[in-house]
Amino acid sequence: MDNNHESFWRQSSQKLPGKTVLQKTSSSKQAQQMGSTSFQDFQESVRDAWELGDDEFCIMSGIADGRMSKRNSAGTTALSVKTHRSNLGAVRAATADARVVSSGPGTVATTAAHTNHSQESTNVPDDLINELNLVDNSIRERESSEPRRRYRQFHTYPGRPQLLKLSSSCLSKDESNESKLEKFTVLLEEPLLNLKALKQLSWSGIPKKMRPVTWRLLSGYLPTSLERRNSVLERKRLDYHKLVSQYFPVDSRDEAQQDTYHQIHIDVPRMNPHVPLFQQTLVQEMFERILFIWAIRHPASGYVQGINDLVTPFFIIFLQESLDSKIELETCKLEELSAEQRDIMEADSFWCLSKFLDCIQDNYIFAQLGIQAKVNHLKELIQRIDGTLHKHLMQHGVDYLQFSFRWMNNLLTRELPLHCTIRLWDTYLAESDGFAVFQLYVCAAFLLHWREQLLQEQDFQGLMLMLQNLPTHNWMDSHISILVAEAFRLKFTYADAPKHFEGKS
Repeated sequence: MDNNHESFWRQSSQKLPGKTVLQKTSSSKQAQQMGSTSFQDFQESVRDAWELGDDEFCIMSGIADGRMSKRNSAGTTALSVKTHRSNLGAVRAATADARVVSSGPGTVATTAAHTNHSQESTNVPDDLINELNLVDNSIRERESSEPRRRYRQFHTYPGRPQLLKLSSSCLSKDESNESKLEKFTVLLEEPLLNLKALKQLSWSGIPKKMRPVTWRLLSGYLPTSLERRNSVLERKRLDYHKLVSQYFPVDSRDEAQQDTYHQIHIDVPRMNPHVPLFQQTLVQEMFERILFIWAIRHPASGYVQGINDLVTPFFIIFLQESLDSKIELETCKLEELSAEQRDIMEADSFWCLSKFLDCIQDNYIFAQLGIQAKVNHLKELIQRIDGTLHKHLMQHGVDYLQFSFRWMNNLLTRELPLHCTIRLWDTYLAESDGFAVFQLYVCAAFLLHWREQLLQEQDFQGLMLMLQNLPTHNWMDSHISILVAEAFRLKFTYADAPKHFEGKS
């Protein structure tokens, strides 16, 4: 059995009695037709096939998220169009001939029956033909103006956070997993919470119902003691509103604080210009207070552009907690909530943000040295993992700082839909040693996810358009689960192996 298994993977070159000897040819194409001599050849011959599970999320609309090569997909589509057109032409010709021959009621009925039978047998409805015509036209347009199409595709809200997608259809399957929900319920009701067990359970995603209280606990905002939680919440919320009353009045700010507030006041309305929720005056005022108080309490860094995006996930989670499940977040009006509910949302968002940023505060100090160091580590890591991709980026003049700085500064909030960011932060908050190190490997896995599409780009402009506007608008929670799993694998392989960070000369 072992011999047979070995011969499947590696063909023996020794002469055996009765063995047929293949004739060697100089043409590689003939060699491929006669059969591969190794599993690597076979793997190369099917490298354009879809990966396992891609059919579930594949969207046949021309976006660059497929695994098929452009040449194969265009050829297959053109062949399908030609086949369907020939079938349709035959059906219409047969129908026209039958109508010409028909001369009586009986013949007309026979002709109609024949026509219906022919249309059913070919199964080519008119709406499908129209779609095929559109596909054919799109192929011609793509072949003639590929750079222009790619430019239009990637320049819809460049670098903006993705639209809110928090409806029931976008939630992960784990949201309805009663078993996991029960585990969270039992764990959170313990008199003294086992924080390590909560992190292990949360790493793979937190059910929507349990996310607000779990985020408060994982961020360190709430104590592990069940009986102390309410008293701590009341005290911390009161402390925040004292800070607001002390520092936020306009007449009490010095010149430096005026400059800080002015920059915040400019950035907040630009966060999500296409989402009505974030254009409400009450929402923008809440964000301004949160960011200004955070900047006052962290003078080493102060306010840095990008921190405003990091408030959004916390704000959305605590807003969901206050709203009825039937209300759409995108269109809800904060003025309909009570002042007490709004104060709770604002205070909790501030304290969770402060705890969340503690482990990455060096990202926002002068010159943002922490981010620069992480970008260099990402460059060295990709060079070790995938030398081909690294050389491709270097040959076309792409610097890692040009695209990964925003990944590090905004924690991928501008690259992912908001519901995916929330799912990713479930894992970030559950990291036992803080997410600062783990985020490096998430960025590496994120870059490697687009490897095939990046290698197809052959100029600087195409690479930058791709890297700065990655097509993640259809991503689901399952994509994030795969992303963090791959990041964990990379961290397990490379984090404790210093030799892996040595670049090749």
